[in-house]
Amino acid sequence: MYPLMRHSLRVAVSGAALSLGSLTGCNLIEYSPNQTHVPAAERHLTAQNIARLAQQPKSPDDTLRFVFIGDSQRFYDEAEDFVKSVNQQPDIDFVVVAGDISDFGLVREMRWMHHRLQKLKVPYFTVIGNHDQVGNGRQIYQNVYGPLNYSFTYAGTKFICVDTNSREYAFNGHVPDLPWLSSQLADTAKSQRQLILCHVPPTDGDFDPNLTAAYGSLVGSSPQVTLHLAGHVHRYSATHPFKDGVPYLTAYSFQQRRYNIVSVWGRNQFNIDTISYASPTPQS
Repeated sequence: MYPLMRHSLRVAVSGAALSLGSLTGCNLIEYSPNQTHVPAAERHLTAQNIARLAQQPKSPDDTLRFVFIGDSQRFYDEAEDFVKSVNQQPDIDFVVVAGDISDFGLVREMRWMHHRLQKLKVPYFTVIGNHDQVGNGRQIYQNVYGPLNYSFTYAGTKFICVDTNSREYAFNGHVPDLPWLSSQLADTAKSQRQLILCHVPPTDGDFDPNLTAAYGSLVGSSPQVTLHLAGHVHRYSATHPFKDGVPYLTAYSFQQRRYNIVSVWGRNQFNIDTISYASPTPQS
């Protein structure tokens, strides 16, 4: 695990003035832990991965297989082992990370995690978590990844990715954005099924209690919704909290060294497999 100041550069000045002109373009310099600047190649990663996914088209009649995990935070060693494990799995289309990419909402944390996840053989997608919104984190997340609410369709499956971190907005009644979610659920022209991805599940205390019933009713009334996926709780679970037939899953965190492979096909058919990955055996 890397120390918090791994990518900082300290310059001590003694005696004659030191010219920093040659260092102004260096990505290693960090002027403030709250900075939001991101190198151009590491901006708008969600759009980059959607474009990458479009380069590997897949028929809606084929089985879609993706990795489901949450809460990477500061688990950098675990992330490296996670990438190695996923890259060994056959027929994976992409990876979804259910929020809390960072621990303190710092740009360096999101970049360090991306430097590991970009070694995946497949695209990866994220949603914003509550930890990602600490300090300037909300703006940083948008700089690095993109919109807080977005959707994409692949192999006949529409993924609706929504910010559900109500507590970070002081339970203002607007998060999650139910009108936006409603419009996404109603748009079924190009999909056979829908999956919802968020960070805070609607049964959690960090979800706006005044919106829980309306959220559940909205999701349950959409005939295309196959699964609801969330993170935040750092463990896998599968429940039916609204008794409407929609399974609500939560993800293992990176720290647990486990992830799920979700396979979906047909009308509303799916399968969940659990994969465990251990630390590499030390070389003697």
